Amino acid sequence: MSDSNKEMMIIIAKMVIISVIASVLLGVTYVPTQKQLKINYEEARKAALAEIMPEAFNFMEVYGDKIIDEEGNREILYYRATDAAGNIVGYAFFRQQAGSQSIIEVAGGVDTKFTTLTGIEIMGHGETPGLGAKIVEPVFKDQFRNVAMADLMLSKKGGAIDAITGATISSQAVVDGLNAQIADIKKAEG
Repeated sequence: MSDSNKEMMIIIAKMVIISVIASVLLGVTYVPTQKQLKINYEEARKAALAEIMPEAFNFMEVYGDKIIDEEGNREILYYRATDAAGNIVGYAFFRQQAGSQSIIEVAGGVDTKFTTLTGIEIMGHGETPGLGAKIVEPVFKDQFRNVAMADLMLSKKGGAIDAITGATISSQAVVDGLNAQIADIKKAEG
């Protein structure tokens, strides 16, 4: 074997060793990282519920029949928000809705009579930066605080919500998601 072939084999062997070490390190860090991401996601959801329904002391899950993971956990449809005495003060929820560029995940709350939306939080999206991404800004989200359900539509359709300029689809997606989920809860609680 010539010296150049030996050098090539040494280089290839080093690259293989480095690749194996990198793969092992990625594998070792993946599981704990995924667990921490799940913890962070659940904490963000709890914080969002408290933000949209501050008068609630506790949030009781209402489950559906759909199994969502290999551990047998069922899908949470919505939450019954209760005060310290256990009285229902409203309903809170998370909803995924197709936006202009992505799926928008919105959290919302509604009173027990289904007459007033208590507020919203945007949990995640992939909308266009500078346009649809403005759904996370307070100037947009604050419009939903204590808005009458009868007014939960864009202002160009006679409602109380001003669409983001250049991002009507994203704005409408938030409104549609809220209306659809509240209708589902009202039907279930009927």
